Formats: sequence, C-alpha cells, structure tokens
Amino acid sequence: MSTASPNPSTVGRRTPADHLATARRYAANPDDWPLAPRFDPLRRWYHRLAAEPDAEVWLLSWLPGQGTDLHDHGGSAGAFVVVSGTLTEYTVKTPPGSAPRLASDSLHPGDGRAFGPHHIHQITNAATQPAVSLHVYGPALREMTRYHIADGQLLVTAVDRAGADW
Repeated sequence: MSTASPNPSTVGRRTPADHLATARRYAANPDDWPLAPRFDPLRRWYHRLAAEPDAEVWLLSWLPGQGTDLHDHGGSAGAFVVVSGTLTEYTVKTPPGSAPRLASDSLHPGDGRAFGPHHIHQITNAATQPAVSLHVYGPALREMTRYHIADGQLLVTAVDRAGADW
C-alpha cells in the first residue's frame, strides 16, 4: 500500500481520529494488504500489516464466538474499523458513585471506533458469520492489561508484553 509520509511535526502526536482515518484508509484497500485474512477455529487470528513511524496497523479475523478478554492497550491510543461481519464492543462505564459495568455496541461493516490511551474494552463476534477488522495503535503496542469486573470492582488479571505474550 502506498502511504504518504507523515508530517514530521505531527509524528508521535496522532490523535484517535487520526488513527481512525488510518484504519479506514487500510480497510478501503484490501487488495493492497500483503496477505488475506485467515480464520483459525482454535483462536482469533491477527497479523501486523504495517508499522508506520508512530503507529502500527493490525488485521484481525473473528469466527463466531471468538473474542478478547476485557483489556486496555498499555497507554496506546487507537481505532478499529469493521471490514466485514459484525462485532460487539463492550466498554467499561463507571457512573459517579456506581460500580463499573459493561455497555455494549454492535459494529457493522464500515463502522469504526476511535479511542484514547485509557480505553478498556472487550470485542466479541457474537454473530453467526465470520468478521474481519483493521486496528491501528499509536504508539505501537508494548503491553496490554487484562481485567475483569468482580464484586463491583475493576480488577487486573494480567499484563501481557509485546514479544513475550503475542
């Protein structure tokens, strides 16, 4: 894929909206991807498509029932776009004076979500058809913290590190 070089004055300062624009640009040109999405019945498949100076682009596939744990992106902001299928995103909401809870949103082809560095979510293919999505993170992912909600609290269950855990 031919991509314009980033403006040196903005390198390292991309906003979540910039990440969403990058995800949409890659999603619009699947013929330029170096490989086609694959589907693995045992686990969710993913592949890094590109590493830009201040972001990285990932292609993910989701068979029905596959999903992530509740997680953040280790301080990276990002965005994702659904290329095909339907995905459900669960985000942590903590109203003032209340325990954390999950709110859900279904995303269909062309739908996208931009998020800041403190976004905690879970993505699942709760539909009956496979799904494909494009994700952009900046800076590049170095770690991801996994969570669960128990007894009205958001609890850390693990911290995964790039190169060791994925």
